[in-house]
Amino acid sequence: MTTKTRPAPTFAVVGHPNKGKSSVVSTLSQNDSIAVALEPGTTRHSQAYPLTVDGEVQYTLIDTPGFQRPRQVLAWLEAHSLSASDRAETVAAFVHQHRSDPRFHDECELLTPLIEGAGIIYVVDGSVPYSAENESEMEILRWTGRPSLALINSIGADDYSERWHSALGQFFQVVRKFNAVKAPFNQHLSLLKAFGQLEPAWEQVLDAAVMHLSDQRAERKSQAARLIASALEDMMGWQERRTLTPGQLEAQSRQALADQLRERWYQHQRQREQSLRIEVETLYQHHRVQRQEAELSWHSEHDLFSENSRQIWGVSRAYLATAGFGAGAVGGAGIDAVTLGSSLGTGALIGGLIGAAGSYFYGDRLVLPVLRIGALQQGLQTVSFGPVQDSQFGYVVLGRAVDHWWHIAHRNHAGRLPLNLEPSDSHWLADLDSQARHLIQSALNRCRKQRSLSDDQRLQLASAIEAALDRYHQWRLASG
Repeated sequence: MTTKTRPAPTFAVVGHPNKGKSSVVSTLSQNDSIAVALEPGTTRHSQAYPLTVDGEVQYTLIDTPGFQRPRQVLAWLEAHSLSASDRAETVAAFVHQHRSDPRFHDECELLTPLIEGAGIIYVVDGSVPYSAENESEMEILRWTGRPSLALINSIGADDYSERWHSALGQFFQVVRKFNAVKAPFNQHLSLLKAFGQLEPAWEQVLDAAVMHLSDQRAERKSQAARLIASALEDMMGWQERRTLTPGQLEAQSRQALADQLRERWYQHQRQREQSLRIEVETLYQHHRVQRQEAELSWHSEHDLFSENSRQIWGVSRAYLATAGFGAGAVGGAGIDAVTLGSSLGTGALIGGLIGAAGSYFYGDRLVLPVLRIGALQQGLQTVSFGPVQDSQFGYVVLGRAVDHWWHIAHRNHAGRLPLNLEPSDSHWLADLDSQARHLIQSALNRCRKQRSLSDDQRLQLASAIEAALDRYHQWRLASG
């Protein structure tokens, strides 16, 4: 005997115009394409936004227009109702009778999903004083008889939530404070659990939704670690090459050739880091993140690996020697005569998402890649530039990637401000367990020597990076 799967519940997000309804829908449906604007009336028609996990709809949010004439609607309802027992039918009668009436377009749009069986999420702005004019709206919603909860979504800096809570509690079964832009993930799950308690028919399916969303979050973190590991392997071992005849080689100065290959090497690294950013954002369904990206430039007196920069994005040489990464990890080939005096612009490699301030955190020295000219074979010579000779580069890439992951993983889909990544003033890798540290260092060393990682080594590196993601999250919590 098979158990029939209950349909996924639907929640209509309703309220007064410009109180954050669309922001709530955007966050709870993990959809950053929903228009969120300050102008009242941005939402003119009800729109459904399902949340799916592995192709299965867990629940659906309906974004609705705001109430426009609630007092007139309530007056009509009261005039046409005979008793409390027919209130839900009276609301349905109002919608059917006024569906084509432009005066009540918005009310009919928001009430339609309720008479069709949706639950109610009523949104108010807790940063403005409570007003009795909302009571007409709340009374209309109570007449529908649908399971309901109210969210106090404070948009501004002031806080009148206590007064709102007292008033809302007289009309709604559950009242919660919920900042659509800043609410942590566990608050999302808490709302689902609350609705499951209000409507027994939804309890089982919402409990399953909570489990699926929790599993999805854990899997996304693992996938992010694998994406970062792949980017690290590529960037650490990258080499630019050109194949030339001896005549071509003689016709072109070595300095010019070094400059060309260096620039191509640099552009690849920048683009690879950018592609990693997009991959992580797409993984978490953030498709419209606004990024403040400083123009990447190079100056010979500035590069990425000063002691100060290592404390921000990488690790110090002393840390490499004492914290379990192994002494001498920063060694490598020197700069040959071809590139002497031409400090590679690796400082720009921390490009990508720098924040609105556009600050640069470059310093003084780096062990640079060198230009290498291979032996003559069949009348041709291969000229190469790279890979990077300093493992510090890998830690800078890793530190920036982990920081970006954390901001994306904890960014609600209602957020519209540009992503602003700021450097940390202390380092979090110090508390990473020794096994994970050794795995990371070993992988970086192998990659910079252009030795491919085996499948097992890739899995181990991804596992170590996932441990770094966990450690960074704990560090952020501890640092406030």
